[in-house]
Amino acid sequence: MTTTTRSRSEWTAERTPEIAEETVGAVLRRQAADRPDTTALVATRHDGTSGRWTYAELLDAAERAAGGLLELAEPGERVALWAPNVAEWPIVQYGAALAGMVLVAPNPALRPPELEHALRLSGATVLVHADRVGGYDMAAVAAEVTPALPGLRHVRSLSEPLDGAPPAPEERSRPDDPAMIQFTSGTTGHPKGVLLAHRSLVNNARFTMLAAEIGDAPVAIAPLPMFHTAGCVISTLGPAFLGGTMVLIERFEPVAVLETMRAEGATVLMSVPTVLGALVATAGKQDGPAPQLETVLVGAATAPGPMIEAAHATFGAHVHNLYGQTELSPVLCLTRRTDSHADLTTSVGRPLPHTDARVVDPATREVVALGEVGEVCARGYNQMIHYVDDPEATAAGVDRDGFLHTGDLGSMDERGMITLTGRLKELIIRGGENVSPAEVEIALAAHPAVAESAVLGLPDEQWGEIVAAAVRTHEPAPDGLDEELAAHCMSRLTPSKVPVRWFFVDDLPHTPSGKVQKYVLREQLIP
Repeated sequence: MTTTTRSRSEWTAERTPEIAEETVGAVLRRQAADRPDTTALVATRHDGTSGRWTYAELLDAAERAAGGLLELAEPGERVALWAPNVAEWPIVQYGAALAGMVLVAPNPALRPPELEHALRLSGATVLVHADRVGGYDMAAVAAEVTPALPGLRHVRSLSEPLDGAPPAPEERSRPDDPAMIQFTSGTTGHPKGVLLAHRSLVNNARFTMLAAEIGDAPVAIAPLPMFHTAGCVISTLGPAFLGGTMVLIERFEPVAVLETMRAEGATVLMSVPTVLGALVATAGKQDGPAPQLETVLVGAATAPGPMIEAAHATFGAHVHNLYGQTELSPVLCLTRRTDSHADLTTSVGRPLPHTDARVVDPATREVVALGEVGEVCARGYNQMIHYVDDPEATAAGVDRDGFLHTGDLGSMDERGMITLTGRLKELIIRGGENVSPAEVEIALAAHPAVAESAVLGLPDEQWGEIVAAAVRTHEPAPDGLDEELAAHCMSRLTPSKVPVRWFFVDDLPHTPSGKVQKYVLREQLIP
């Protein structure tokens, strides 16, 4: 039975349901045997044509990809897949798993030095790449970086399909073997490689679906980037665990996504706040009713209460805030359908099964009292194996009790509900007072003119730092909006937390997973 102590911010994991001892490839094999004729994937191929695959057809394509990879590398070696959201992404993902290889997932927008770093750090021996994404010549970049990487033995374009003889249907991996190398989001600088196990990925997707009470055979709209765990784990393995359909969106365009939701009879939407906000806004401008959904999962950044309410009103769905990070495969916790309105709109819920959590003092690493703000930490099956080739970072990130330190600030109540307040490194220290940017951003989200905001500290001779806010508005900002927003915040926050500098922007810099890159924003605001 799950319990928390009365005085400490500490959650002891629920132990049911049991952890599944299964690999990524085994999930696909099981569903192909149980539901061979069910549609597993709807997606656009690398050549631009549309396609649909049943579970039997998807397994066949993945087995042929596995055969092709085994002609290039050995089980246990690392294969990098550098591509946007095309059908070949999940096919090669499953193929690598069936071949017993570790999939490396670099961002398709990486520039040559960044791609070279990712391939060198990961130790990839094979690179499979798309030819282009938008106007970016990925084939030329791949050719450019190859000479500097002697360990990279094979480079293959997706224009030359991996189409080898399907290997014997045997397990080449164990559940605790490495399955994937992901890269940290890069909100504060250079990404690190994160090594994740099959058991972590399979069960994190599974427990997320179960906690959200997503029913059998869902039809899931998946617009999130596949090179991120939200895409290749939750959006891919989640529907697969339930024998459902993944509708992979190649390029996010709100009107087109809404049309796809209607055409496919979607029941689930995978999203981040920027995606969800755009869909809600666009649906509100269209004639006729919006497509109806059963579930919306939103992560990467906490969706503000007004957005959750608007999404529920628009799509009729249960909207769940998720929280986690790449190092946790990625979900730590999420809200449940039975949570109160206040919990659903302000918190990120309780931890998933088999995940312990605590909130600690960032300086002493001692567990803080219930309700106090500290660093959120987690321990469980979903933890990374380690940072690739970085034992110092691994040792710094995991404490002597085995808890991973997330770098995120939050509080926990007696029910294990976690409320986020900001990033540890983003705390604004104004004259000795700690100001959490997330708290100010939540206050701003309640103003009808605000579409999105990012709050950060700027240098100040008198206070050390002052609170500044960059705001994107729904309509062009009228004169005096800064004073109106300041008054709005003053009615909700202590005076020291109210921004004193305002910047109205057309857009905010985001990582592909939807997080605001505040270090980039700071550079834009302070040339």
